[in-house]
Parts: sequence; structure tokens; C-alpha cells
Amino acid sequence: MMGGGRVYWGKKEMDEGGCNGVVVIFGWSSISDNHLASFVDLYSSLRWNPLVCRADFLTAFYPEMALSLAFHLLSDLVEELRNRPCPVIFLALSGAPKACMYKVLQVIMGDCEAQIHPDDSQLVRNCLSGHVYDSGPLDFTSDLNAKFALHPTIRQMSVPSRLVSWVAKGVSSGLDGLYLTRFESQRSEYWQALYSSVEIGAPYLILCSDDDELAPHQVISSFTHQLQELGGEVKVVKWKNSPHAGHYKHNPIQYRAVISNFLEKAISVHLQKIRQLGERAHTHDEISELICDLQKVAVNSNQSLRRVATGPSDHFFLPSSAPYQSNNNSDASSSSQEEQRERSSFRPPQPTSINAHSVLGQFLFDSCVPKNIEGWDIRFGGSLNGQPYATSSSRKTSNIGFKKRILRSRL
Repeated sequence: MMGGGRVYWGKKEMDEGGCNGVVVIFGWSSISDNHLASFVDLYSSLRWNPLVCRADFLTAFYPEMALSLAFHLLSDLVEELRNRPCPVIFLALSGAPKACMYKVLQVIMGDCEAQIHPDDSQLVRNCLSGHVYDSGPLDFTSDLNAKFALHPTIRQMSVPSRLVSWVAKGVSSGLDGLYLTRFESQRSEYWQALYSSVEIGAPYLILCSDDDELAPHQVISSFTHQLQELGGEVKVVKWKNSPHAGHYKHNPIQYRAVISNFLEKAISVHLQKIRQLGERAHTHDEISELICDLQKVAVNSNQSLRRVATGPSDHFFLPSSAPYQSNNNSDASSSSQEEQRERSSFRPPQPTSINAHSVLGQFLFDSCVPKNIEGWDIRFGGSLNGQPYATSSSRKTSNIGFKKRILRSRL
């Protein structure tokens, strides 16, 4: 099974300055070429370059075909964004999310085994600024295959022949078996890919109708609620009488106004992403510079410590363990300390002493030491080795009397 669809540019604006962005239109075989052409004209008139991805009918049922088409699409999109990064909108029509778009989301989010270059994935995520779901997404269950079993041109026939009806029933029965075995197991993967797009940080626009049987209100409401629970910004526009994938045809003025407002919002989201990326890059540069400065400081500190250990002439002293040794090793420690003093002329500063005659010393002495203790007249009488000592006149008198009593007892 080769192919899976085709990818082509619509009315691409040649002047880069006149293009506001790129809108990727995901279509399925349920959307005719003329119908796709109307969307191409709409977005081209709003100065957005349309990149069309039209998947075949069976691509929705074979993930290998959808993945091949997704790589083809991303190749053209990445090439465009490399030349000029700009806002990107994903527009999904009808059942196109299952036909190809969910595989594109898996690839750029890194949830697929087959991946493109990480820089290219990051580029697409940074530029993706909005999601538009027109008449979708569809819940692909076993009861949906009969509605899409026939090509749109066959379904539009007023009175199909018995042969056509028989073929339709055969295709429907075959797809039932496919749903029950293989496709039903892929259903959770499909919805998970759509929900994971919330992490990109782009808003959602959902266009639906009350008369749409293929995309009923219950499915749209559940999808909207789940996106909002995950933190997505969702806007829902609902009409009453427009058919499936016919909202633009039946409500052209309102449809164009809604799309124009959403495209303006997408441009502002893209500018906000650029500012955030610039702030992150600036913060990253500051952190890198800080790390480099810390590394330089660490290198200089290591060099200084090595110089202290090898060069005793430097005015640094390494801590000594001599005071923590036992008394038995006191002689050895004292001799090692004397050798260190002889090797270096540097002497550590002596502890600062408080002069008793200074203002601080006099204050401490007056506040802490009483002048008279039981007749003792304490005063500073001199200094010993540069340190003041106290004398007492009362103690001298008592010593003289004590000596006299000793002499009398000997007589």
C-alpha cells in the first residue's frame, strides 16, 4: 500500500513580506477538490499560504500510509519554516485528523518511533500557533464506517443501483472486521495524540453544527471539555442548520469573520512564543556565564591552595593539628612548630589585649570589679611582662602583723 494521498501548495504568496503565515489544510476523501479549493481561496485572500494535505479514503485505516503522508507533509513545511519562520495553523476538515493529522502530531511531539530531526520538530512546535477543527474531530467507531464506505460522488447519487448498494455493504462489512481487530485498538492512540497537542500552547477553534450527524454535539462537547481540563484555550462556534463540512458554504460572512479573528490571535500567540524563547535564551546565557565564572573561581582557588602547599614563602598558613595531639607527643609537636617558625619569617599576629587604662578597660573594670571588698583597696600598682597587676594595701598590713605574732611566739 503505497501513496496515501498527496501534498501540494495552494496559492502561495511569492512575496515573503506579504504572507502572514502558513495554514496546513488537512482534507480527506469526503471533501471534494472543489470544496478544498474554496478553503484555499479563503485563506489566500487573508494572506496566508495554504499547504494542502489530501488523504485517501483508506489512509485513515492504515497508520503506515498516514505516517508516510505525514513525513511528506513535514518535509515541505520544515523547508518553508527554515527559510522564514512564521505562524502555522492546522486546519482539520471532517475525518482528516485520523487520516493524517494525528500522525503529524505524534511525530513533532516525539510520541512516534519514526521521528524527524529534533531541531525540525522544535521548529514546527514553536511556529504552530493554532488548531481549527471544521466538522470534527470524528469518533471513528464501528458504526461510522458505513457512513463513509462510499465515495462522496457515489453517495450523492439519487438512486444508486443494486450493484452499488451491494458493493457498499461489502465494504462496510469488511471495515467492520477491520474495526473490531485492528482499528479499534488504534482509537485510544488517535485521541491521545489530539489531546497531547495541548502541550504546544496554541489555541483551538471548533466549528460545528446541530444538524451534523457525523460529528454529533456529544462528541464535540466531550472533546472540548477534555481540552479545557488539560489547560487548552478552546472557542466553539456552532450553527444550527449547516451540514457536515458545509459551514463555510452556508455561512460565508460569519465563517470568514470568525476565521479572521482567530488568525489575528494566532499571530499574537506566535509573537508571544518568540518573546518567551528570547527570555529563555537570555536566562540560559546568564546561567552559562555564571557557571563559567564559578568554574574560573574554582580553578583559581585550587591553584592558590597548591601554591600555599608548595610555596612556604607565600603569606598563607595551613591549619595545624598540633593542638589536638595528646600530651605524650607534646615534645614532638613543639619541635615541629619551632622548625616551622625557623623556616618562615612570618609570625601570626598576637591576640589583641585590652589596655586597662583605656576607656573600654576602665569601663569594664568599674562595672565588673568592686573598688572595696571587705576593706581591701584594690588598685593597679604596676605591670608584669607588659600586663597590669593589682596590689592591695590591706593585704600588706595583715602580712606585717602576722610576722610580728610569729616572732613573739619564738621569744
